[in-house]
Amino acid sequence: MDLPPTLTTDHDGRPRCAWCAAAPEFPEYHDNEWGFPVDDDVRLFEKVCLEGFQAGLSWRTILVKRPAFRDAFLDFDFHRVAQFTEQDVAKLMCNRGIVRHRGKIEAVINNARRAIEMVQNYGSLSAFFWRYEPDPIQLPEPQTVTTCPEAIALSKDLKTLGWKFVGPTTLFAFMQAMGMVNDHVYGCITRNAVEKARSEFKRPG
Repeated sequence: MDLPPTLTTDHDGRPRCAWCAAAPEFPEYHDNEWGFPVDDDVRLFEKVCLEGFQAGLSWRTILVKRPAFRDAFLDFDFHRVAQFTEQDVAKLMCNRGIVRHRGKIEAVINNARRAIEMVQNYGSLSAFFWRYEPDPIQLPEPQTVTTCPEAIALSKDLKTLGWKFVGPTTLFAFMQAMGMVNDHVYGCITRNAVEKARSEFKRPG
């Protein structure tokens, strides 16, 4: 039986989102991370930063470099990253393991400082971000759009709070990855697992 273009099969012959076929690193990420709800502030901060680094690049580039990013940015502990200096920026610009883009590097440091402010004002990053969870009923078919009204609103509000590299497309990708949207296509083996995890997830705030 032929699969629709939205699906592919991997080594085990089970159907997955078609984008899994684009790189050998994708199936594991797809099966175990993408779309499962997250409320851990450090993981949320990391993902916002990595999505910002992805702008103009492929996700595979970022995923392969993720261990190096985590090493360079102290596992994205934003309290520690907020203390980075210009000397740290210069060091990161020489780090071949990451994407050496000064604006994006400086954005991570800036956003770490804004994240601390957000925790002080809203209790946690999780409490802030999850306020923008879209209503699943209002979403179109999976993987047919690159943003949504809630991602646009989140982008606008983060920019007002001083965050950088947080455009609507970046933040919709963040929502997809962090479980605020279940964008696994119908027929994908992980869609139901993500839906179950979302139904059992206790929203913060």
